[in-house]
Amino acid sequence: MNVNRVKLYDADPKVLTAFANTGVEFIISVGNENLQTMATSPGAARQWVAQHVQPFIPATRITGIIVGNEVLGNNDTAMAASLVPAMQAVYDALAALGLSGRVTVSSAHSVNVLASSFPPSSGAFQEGVAQYVRPLLDFHSKTGSPFLINAYPFFAYKGSPASVSLPYVLFQPNAGVRDGGLVYDNMLYAQIDAVYAAMKAMGHTDIGVRVSETGWPSKGDEDEVGATAQNAAAYNGNLMQRIAMGQGTPLKPSVPIDVFVFALFNENMKPGPASERNYGLFYPNGSPVYAINAGTAGSGDGGGSSVGRFDPYSSQSMFSAASRLVAVRRRLSSLTLLLVLPVLSALLAC
Repeated sequence: MNVNRVKLYDADPKVLTAFANTGVEFIISVGNENLQTMATSPGAARQWVAQHVQPFIPATRITGIIVGNEVLGNNDTAMAASLVPAMQAVYDALAALGLSGRVTVSSAHSVNVLASSFPPSSGAFQEGVAQYVRPLLDFHSKTGSPFLINAYPFFAYKGSPASVSLPYVLFQPNAGVRDGGLVYDNMLYAQIDAVYAAMKAMGHTDIGVRVSETGWPSKGDEDEVGATAQNAAAYNGNLMQRIAMGQGTPLKPSVPIDVFVFALFNENMKPGPASERNYGLFYPNGSPVYAINAGTAGSGDGGGSSVGRFDPYSSQSMFSAASRLVAVRRRLSSLTLLLVLPVLSALLAC
């Protein structure tokens, strides 16, 4: 698979130590439960960086820290108010160690922080989060870090399968949607450009957008329309092909899209709907959940005609240096966690 970057939902020292001197880049995370303490006590941020970052650099390539996950828009005003101060405290802790030029600081947001996302040019942040987004954007502008979104077209299709085109959300051939002079043939790109439009409405055109999570479940409950292995293979496979082409969005055609695919493994102990346990490219035992179509971009549907299939164990890289597809790893069950390292080590040794 040639995994070249991995996002962790924590900063597991066992994982970071195991990947020393491999060249794999890591994005690590500060949990939501730490935000208010870090916001009010910079010493807590310094201690976290000293414990979770400093001991592993430079042997392990830690290139980013995500402070909080989907904090905005959850009606927790105390946590929302703590977000930027906590990010600043982590950035200052890195700067004190001379690491701020090597490790970026950001936070991941649900695409639902947008009040409007269609058409993309009408993108705007929810009124209730605007007071927190303004200083957040100022922070990104000052530090040169990207704005991160967790975007799942699956949820749009699941919520309204009669009105949302399946080919449109799966990167399959379709008539597309026109927005002024731009034409969108998939929902993910439209969501990215809606974020650019929302930031522009707040006076910022100097911040990049990256997709910190996207993916499609291979299985779901009876009412989870579209959660099938065929659709998951189509979504992830067609997305991989687009990334391999170095594509940008219609609004930013010269800016290659940077995407983290959720997830590397199925999470067999995660609560909630069945889909939540079935986003992985691999089962907990390390075997692939499905084969991914590696045909011409936009032609795959999880089956049908193609020039080949993506072998998860292949050592051949499908990704350009500028546009790289990366895997997301959450906190998994103990069984899955034990299998993460041997499987990835085997892949990287290929």
